[in-house]
Amino acid sequence: MTRFLKTATSRHIVINALKIALVVGSLLNLVNQGGDMLHGVTISWFQLILNYLVPYCVASYSAVKNETELRE
Repeated sequence: MTRFLKTATSRHIVINALKIALVVGSLLNLVNQGGDMLHGVTISWFQLILNYLVPYCVASYSAVKNETELRE
């Protein structure tokens, strides 16, 4: 578990995961709450956070899994 967290917090993985989360999270937010934004309705902040957090976690996990398999 320590090895996983150390790899997941490495600079290159964090930067790449943030880039992916920014693009995918923005698209998800437009799909999920775009209509509300256009009509001036209050958006769900919880949903907005999840729209960015989920792609970040998936990208990080995938990158760590890939790196650990390459090292073995």
